[in-house]
Amino acid sequence: MNWLKQIVEARWFHNFVIVVILINGVVLGIETVKGLDPTTLKVLQLIDKLCLSIFVIELLMKLLVYRLSFFRQGWNIFDFVIVGVALIPATGQLSILRAFRIFRVLRLITTVDSIRRVVAGMLIAIPGVGSVGGLLLIFFYIGAVISTTLFGEQFPQWFGHLGSSMYSLFQIMTLESWSMGIVRPVMEVYPYAWLFFIPFIMVTTFMVLNLFIGIIVDALATVKEQDASTRHHQFSSKEDVDLIRADISALREQLQTMLQQVDKN
Repeated sequence: MNWLKQIVEARWFHNFVIVVILINGVVLGIETVKGLDPTTLKVLQLIDKLCLSIFVIELLMKLLVYRLSFFRQGWNIFDFVIVGVALIPATGQLSILRAFRIFRVLRLITTVDSIRRVVAGMLIAIPGVGSVGGLLLIFFYIGAVISTTLFGEQFPQWFGHLGSSMYSLFQIMTLESWSMGIVRPVMEVYPYAWLFFIPFIMVTTFMVLNLFIGIIVDALATVKEQDASTRHHQFSSKEDVDLIRADISALREQLQTMLQQVDKN
């Protein structure tokens, strides 16, 4: 199995899989074009089946090489699920699965190292992002109660109840038509409404959302450090193996020299 492991871990095989994933994604996109002739559709479907066959062969090769240890990595399980879903016959009630074939492009996440690091960083950042999201929800709820109480009577389309107020505040937070679309009309009736809207924008848009960015950047830095530490450990292990081999070779030479001297005596 050493030769199979060398193929699976080879750089050219890794790049080949990336190319197949990209080709498969382009083919699935072309299939959505209306008015394609039957011959072109058959060719595209043939290429799609060929790409899927390559994915299955790749997984089988990895299963033969790594066996049960293959499932110890979450990225491998992700690949296994994506390819497994693609093997389910998309006919009858399961015809909706044909639309999900494009999910195979997500295999780029597990194949391209830089993309995988970004996703890993986002996953690590989930607890922190959840905390910031909870803080943002508190601000939204407080703002919705205030805006509904102050502006709901005159502007029921924007602040008639908590739901519409939170949606309007979300639009204001994204800075999409917030001034001419909502705030200025409100200020024509309530001139001092800016005392509420400006601090709300400062807190949500320029402070809380930047916390999201900071948490994700910190998580990406953590992932990069972990990868660097892993590579250093692997490199150190290789150096240790080389040193052991050199010591064994030196001992072997000394032993041969001693045997030669004994034979001469």
